[in-house]
Amino acid sequence: MRHARGFTLIEVLVAVAIVAIALAAGLRAGGALTDNAQRLADVSAAQWCAENRLVALRLAHQLPGIGDNDFECEQLGRQYRGVVQIRPTPNPNFRRVDARVSDPEGRPLLTLSTVVSRY
Repeated sequence: MRHARGFTLIEVLVAVAIVAIALAAGLRAGGALTDNAQRLADVSAAQWCAENRLVALRLAHQLPGIGDNDFECEQLGRQYRGVVQIRPTPNPNFRRVDARVSDPEGRPLLTLSTVVSRY
């Protein structure tokens, strides 16, 4: 009686299926890491845009008027859109300022808030 050596076709197909599932999971994880890295870069650049806008308001040494102002900013070779919302506070010598920055597609990335004083 001769004993066959090697794997059957079903064993090989099961092994290939397991390897394919493992590779697909690895590709998905790699894609998620890439997306997260891009999101981190976008949020960091949006924070720089918002901080630049808020510092410009402080350096003006004037109490900003109440209302909304649109602005655009370029950081890391990408364009970002933003809105500065200036609102009154209970103390008339202060204004609440919110800088909201979104990506070019309009998805919100960051909101940065501060208080600006008259003096």
